[in-house]
Amino acid sequence: MSANPPPRLSLAHVTKRYPGVVANSDVSLTVLPGQAHAVLGENGAGKSTLMKIIYGSVKPDEGEVFFNGQPVQIRNPQQARKLGISMVFQHFSLFDTLTVAENVWLGLDKSMTLAEVSQRIALKASEYGLDMDPQRPVHTLSVGEMQRVEIIRALLTDPQLLILDEPTSVLTPQAVDKLFAVLHQLVAQGCSLLYISHKLHEIRALCSACTVMRAGQVTGVCDPREESNASLSRLMIGSEPPALAPVPRQAGDVVLQVQALSLKTEDPFGVNLNGIELQVRSGEVVGLAGVSGNGQRELLWALSGEDTRAPQTSIRMDAQPVAHLGPAHRRKLGLHFVPEERLGRGAVPSMSLADNLLLTRTESVSSAGWIQGRKLQAQAQGIIERFKVKAAGAGAAARSLSGGNLQKFIVGREISAQPRLLIVSQPTWGVDVGAAAQIRAEILALRDAGCAVLVVSEELDELFEIADRLHVMAKGRLSPSMPRSEANTETIGAWMSGLWEAHHAAV
Repeated sequence: MSANPPPRLSLAHVTKRYPGVVANSDVSLTVLPGQAHAVLGENGAGKSTLMKIIYGSVKPDEGEVFFNGQPVQIRNPQQARKLGISMVFQHFSLFDTLTVAENVWLGLDKSMTLAEVSQRIALKASEYGLDMDPQRPVHTLSVGEMQRVEIIRALLTDPQLLILDEPTSVLTPQAVDKLFAVLHQLVAQGCSLLYISHKLHEIRALCSACTVMRAGQVTGVCDPREESNASLSRLMIGSEPPALAPVPRQAGDVVLQVQALSLKTEDPFGVNLNGIELQVRSGEVVGLAGVSGNGQRELLWALSGEDTRAPQTSIRMDAQPVAHLGPAHRRKLGLHFVPEERLGRGAVPSMSLADNLLLTRTESVSSAGWIQGRKLQAQAQGIIERFKVKAAGAGAAARSLSGGNLQKFIVGREISAQPRLLIVSQPTWGVDVGAAAQIRAEILALRDAGCAVLVVSEELDELFEIADRLHVMAKGRLSPSMPRSEANTETIGAWMSGLWEAHHAAV
């Protein structure tokens, strides 16, 4: 009788310190062959650092790593991939100027030609229902499409252990179902998964084991299938997030009016906007659903002022034409904007949190143009405290924060400006359940104070929770609006394919 195979991965007493913070403290973890194993914890709990240690991009200060029963020192990701470990990062590691195929080729051994890699990408994409053109330059992809590239790149290495860090944060429910079919298939074939997600229902649907972390330490191990969302929340953050109880309210005056907005994209792989009609009133949240890459990016650029080519009267704020005004002018009128790309667009990675405030907030700049340092620091510290951002103070560089904590800071920066109109894309991407509940509550409080809010999100549950009305975007067109009370996953899912005319004809 053969002995049980050794664990696919074992970590023993792993510790990693950074100046001012212990990211991982005496962490032990075991993943079995063919097991989907979740790592759960709030933002800044040390999950991503631990995954980077396993993948060889961070070196631990103490502790041992065993792979298939053998002690290993994983010095770099190339060595990890040779062992059979692949990783899909939350923040993508792609070169914007290269094509999809070239990016994937860089991560593989050079035994295949670029043409062969392109062919394999197309086959994998078809096999798993992840639509992807290998020849597209990465800079033309939406965030959701970049996620697909990362997943396909990892699958092409035929991994024994696949690490996924928030893999569904920018995928639609239909795409998540497809991904889970892929992951269940991999597990059935003996591949092990390490799965980081803040979506508790996903962990319960996919994983048979779960390690819970808090403040860099392991605080428990459980079978998530035997837990409820509430009990997993308690394990992770010590309490259940407060339930939101949005109270329907009468919307006020029209703040944002978009009429007959048609705009040709300048991006050869972009989406043309076609006859967009949209209204957002004071005191309401309008939700915009849709599969990534259907014109949301082009619409947001036109609304934020990054693209000023739209006909002058097609976009109005408080009845004033603004289509030709840039972002700074629109901010003076009270429009604040949270983009989906945190690093590089929402924040400058190398700049401190305080200095990043200056990207959209000028209260700390005197009339003579001098930056008032103390006032700026205090302002940043106020956002850190109000939004419970885990950071080493206002002087911490943006890139030193976990993804979720940077998101809290950027959302906090715009919300605390008390805007007249807030446009926010993917407000809770990659943040834990407690922080997501806080951000959503802040958006509702802003609405209740009379702000007009437009939320673009690929999380339908989020839109059902906070939106008063919903639109769906498909192929550069916008559906009619639907009251939240009438919306359901099936209808919105059908509308994502552009099928709203048939629905309206049936009604």
